[in-house]
Amino acid sequence: MSVTETDIPAIPVPATQRGASVARRIWRIALASNEFRVGAAIFIVLVLAAILYPALSGIDPTKMSVATRLHAPPFMGEKWSWMAPLGTDQIGRDMLVRSLVGLRYSLLIGLSTVLVMLLIGCSLGTIAGYYGGRVDMVIMRLTDAQLSIPMIILAITVLGVSRPTIPAIILVLGLSSWPVYARVTRSVVMTERKREYVRAAEIYGASDFRIMVRLLAPLVLPPIIFVSVLDVARMMIFESILGFIGLGVQPPTPTFGNIIADGRKYLLNAWWIATMPGVFLCLCLTSINLMGASLERARNRIYGGKS
Repeated sequence: MSVTETDIPAIPVPATQRGASVARRIWRIALASNEFRVGAAIFIVLVLAAILYPALSGIDPTKMSVATRLHAPPFMGEKWSWMAPLGTDQIGRDMLVRSLVGLRYSLLIGLSTVLVMLLIGCSLGTIAGYYGGRVDMVIMRLTDAQLSIPMIILAITVLGVSRPTIPAIILVLGLSSWPVYARVTRSVVMTERKREYVRAAEIYGASDFRIMVRLLAPLVLPPIIFVSVLDVARMMIFESILGFIGLGVQPPTPTFGNIIADGRKYLLNAWWIATMPGVFLCLCLTSINLMGASLERARNRIYGGKS
């Protein structure tokens, strides 16, 4: 029996549709939960506030005003003003605007770092799982070596001898956190590479790159989707830690870490300087964790055969 050209495009369909179907079911189950909706609502409000309020208010987060220094939030001290809803810091800068700008940078670094981790980890994991043998051994030994180095130690070492810019922070955090994604991707690919549709694609002459991208990549997303969501929160925490010890984005650019570091000196008489950014960080992390936990439960429900 001869093989017609119309048979060839049908090869990727089962795997692609299966991966997309599982991802859609995970999202559908998660979206039906109140926990996910609450988390998503809080997250959307915070993101919109971080994007819109600093621009609409016209307040410069780095502008100093000695006349308005250490103003408390409304009704929380002798010196307060409606013009500063969350008070001002030790040199008169508006804490609401600074906290929202800090949230903006924290989200930017967290999301970008996870994208770097996904790109590196999933690429190496797919190559290791598909080729196996020596290629798999080399990549997995590299993964083991990377896992043996604590992330915060690597970040302090690299950023301590270089200028800690935003791209540098993203790159350092991303390069130190990809092994988890590589291991998960490798396990999925090793399971799928022996299936009939992969062998059929090889027989029809599909290249290794096409098989990995078109057939295997869609199947990787469902197992790691909730991990990547939770990692956004984890990277935001690490970014704040780096900022707190002086290795994050440098002042006068406001970030959660450097704002809290400045405010710790005024905890007794101006507690809001360190507290307000912490509240925003807590709300953002809570919303992300709520969404990630809902996605994890949805995934477990599907793979457990309950949906």
